[in-house]
Amino acid sequence: MDFLLRCVQLFLVCSLDSRIILKISSSEVPRPRGVSLSRASLYSPQNDFTCFDNSKTIPFSQVNDDYCDCPDASDEPGTSACPYGTFYCTNAGYEPLIISSDRVNDGICDCCDGSDEYSSSSTCANNCLELDKYAKIEAIEREKVLKAGKEIYADYSKKGIQEKQYKRTKLNELEKNKLEAESSLAEKERLKYEAETLENHAVEHWKLQHPQEEIRTVHQSEVLAAFVKYDANKDGKVSYGELQQDLTFDKDNDGKVSAEEALYFLNGHEEVEVEAFASEAWSLITPFLKTEYDENVEEKTDGDIDEISKEEEIVDNNEDNADQEEESKPVDTEQYEETQNLGYDEETQKLIDAASDARKEFSEAESNLRGIENEIKRINEYLNIDFGPNEEYAPLLGECFEFVDHEYIYKLCPFEKTVQQPKSGGHETSLGNWGKWSGPETNKYQKMLFEGGQPCWNGPTRSTLVNLSCGSENKVTSVFEPNRCEYVFTFTTPASCYDVINNDSEKRHDEL
Repeated sequence: MDFLLRCVQLFLVCSLDSRIILKISSSEVPRPRGVSLSRASLYSPQNDFTCFDNSKTIPFSQVNDDYCDCPDASDEPGTSACPYGTFYCTNAGYEPLIISSDRVNDGICDCCDGSDEYSSSSTCANNCLELDKYAKIEAIEREKVLKAGKEIYADYSKKGIQEKQYKRTKLNELEKNKLEAESSLAEKERLKYEAETLENHAVEHWKLQHPQEEIRTVHQSEVLAAFVKYDANKDGKVSYGELQQDLTFDKDNDGKVSAEEALYFLNGHEEVEVEAFASEAWSLITPFLKTEYDENVEEKTDGDIDEISKEEEIVDNNEDNADQEEESKPVDTEQYEETQNLGYDEETQKLIDAASDARKEFSEAESNLRGIENEIKRINEYLNIDFGPNEEYAPLLGECFEFVDHEYIYKLCPFEKTVQQPKSGGHETSLGNWGKWSGPETNKYQKMLFEGGQPCWNGPTRSTLVNLSCGSENKVTSVFEPNRCEYVFTFTTPASCYDVINNDSEKRHDEL
């Protein structure tokens, strides 16, 4: 029974309204003004006072006498006498606060209990209870945001883990497919070699049996056939953009035809008509088509070019309407089809067709292998990205988030880049490319660093530091430039809602 009675008494004491406790004023605690309860024992009126740095000992009457005796300012906690001193605001009922001593009695109420303006002309109302009320409301709202953010965080983490597991499984499949593709490519290469060997022997034999005029005619037919093939929009011109659509011109075998590669085959021209195609481009293209010609066939005379021009007239001058622009006629593909096989006997043509099919199958096998290798490369790059301890940042990859101020549109694309663009339009300016996590050792995932952006005029390359915080949505909340060419973004995201320590209990002042 005694134990039960003590529990009831303790409960009643703990249930007292906090306003009763707040009636205990700082003046009832034996300590000088501006000193926290935890340091009160260091200020005993019955003893001389020793500076905290042990530099000197002074009579206690010189504590808070508005004259700085101690080099460390410890003798003047309640005045502004020392240049580097501090003042402790008790703020009973709210959160304690430590301010610089030069703000004591400066006419501005810094402490919510008004204790910092004890001898100034300012009248400070004690609004600590009101601030505490609002702080509790904000804490409740903040807790709601954290709860919602943590739920999304869990979903993000689940998706990130699943995606990496899927990528690893896919990678294993691709590695097996790569071995099969390599084996298939080797077989296609062998078949191509055999077919081309037969083709070359047949063509060489055919050349010995036919006059040079027929060889030249066949050559012209092949040039026209190629022109028709690459003139995709049938405007009577072959452009470098049209060549970019054909992997035949992928010189470095990276799976795409760059503008530089396409321009090479057109001898530097952006587009060519049939004459220039025959005289300048064809000799650059034929090695990549793996078609062999006799040296005399490869020499293109002016007479040959004139004859090609006569066979394929691609511009139609519309004399009936002088105001109408000249339009290019499409190349006559029927005429091409009629002359395509001119000169070769049936057996030779079969070998040529078989070699062409073998080359096509080899090219397809080569393209298939290259596609598998590129996908393996992309997956490995993905797997090497650090998406956080629980892969929680993975869903942000491929997303971009904007912030608009009065002049610019800023864009954050996690794990890719940050950019700036004028609101009025114009080109984007790179503010940095994804570099690394750069938070403190306790949690490196609090900050993102983007480096190597566009150089400033007579300055360094631009860079961006992104400060991350927990939020129920992905949102860039602010952008500023603290130093030239150095940008700071603040970004809220559920991906940052890992266990957030609630420090509310630590913020309450030690008197309570």
